[in-house]
Amino acid sequence: MGLISAALSAGGSVLSDSWRDYFYCDSLTSDVLLTKARKKQGKGNENIISNGSIVAVNEGQCMILVDQGQITEICAEAGEFVYDTSTEPSLFYGDLGENIVNSFKQFYKRLSFAGGTAKDQRVYYINTKDIIGNKYGTVNPVPFRVVDTNVGLDMDIDIRCHGEYSYKIVDPVLFYKNIVGNVSDEFRRDKIESQLKSELLTALQPTFAKISEMGIRYSALPGHTTEIADVLNDVLSKKWTETYGIKISSFGISSVNASEEDEKTIKELQRAGALKNPNMAAATLASAQAQAMQDAAKNTATGPMMAFAGMNMAQQAGGMNAQSLYAMGAQQQAQAAPQMAAPSAGSWTCSCGNVNTGNFCPNCGSKKPDAGWTCSCGTVNTGNFCTQCGSPRPN
Repeated sequence: MGLISAALSAGGSVLSDSWRDYFYCDSLTSDVLLTKARKKQGKGNENIISNGSIVAVNEGQCMILVDQGQITEICAEAGEFVYDTSTEPSLFYGDLGENIVNSFKQFYKRLSFAGGTAKDQRVYYINTKDIIGNKYGTVNPVPFRVVDTNVGLDMDIDIRCHGEYSYKIVDPVLFYKNIVGNVSDEFRRDKIESQLKSELLTALQPTFAKISEMGIRYSALPGHTTEIADVLNDVLSKKWTETYGIKISSFGISSVNASEEDEKTIKELQRAGALKNPNMAAATLASAQAQAMQDAAKNTATGPMMAFAGMNMAQQAGGMNAQSLYAMGAQQQAQAAPQMAAPSAGSWTCSCGNVNTGNFCPNCGSKKPDAGWTCSCGTVNTGNFCTQCGSPRPN
């Protein structure tokens, strides 16, 4: 038994006069993952495929033929195909991956009925388009590591995220074998939606751990959905790809946020880290002092003089003022600035920017350019003869 392209077998074929049944499938919506084929012609048993029948396959579909519970034919190429019991089993896997070939060989078991039909034969169509609109949301917070090398921040927080993801059936053989099995009508995605969402949320924790190792902040997660989808597929590959035949095709995040306590802690640590810079600390202190002076001038209860006296005492107790901080920042900048030493006599600057004193640049190996010579006529030359009067270069 096997499938033959109808376009190749129609002309001059014995089967051209014996087509009795026509199996097809209407357009599959995103809610239907698998459906049983419809028989357009013929009045025989619904679960018997007569020799010479035609099977039509549309784009975005994969047809499998099940004989006595075993997958014997598979086709993911769009077109019409003839069912011929005298040929060997065929495999038209279209744009599906090569792994479907191995799955087909692994599960296929040839059944022989002396050229006749089996007792139960079914044609199923599997939806191979992207199944979109699968909503998810973290009921419980997911740990996420926050790393900010600019301020020396490294802490674990809890985040919540919501969004949608889409998946695709990449191995129809595994999907039928391990998920669906023989069904009388159709298999809808709501039957596995809860299981997939639960496993996806479980995989988010190791996924976010890998994402945080890349230096991506939790607030920037919506801009890195492609990386998240790739990491999720790596985490879920053993369960989804190798067992269910499903792979995540896209992952979207509509909102992500941390708890108010974690948000407050991060902002405080980032603010404290920014004040390690003396100039930033000086500006903050100057702003606070200016605000304190305005508040002291408005103080009518104790009088402005008493308020200013208290402010001066607080400044002296602090042991540091804005002027000292600005001086400290200027000193650090002076130490960090490159030392621009004056070129020594006889030095020359190479084309790479390095200043040298020898005949060759130690940075790029270029030779020291010829300084030239001055002719008796006053012309400066670099060659062996004067370009003005033709006199030879003196030894």
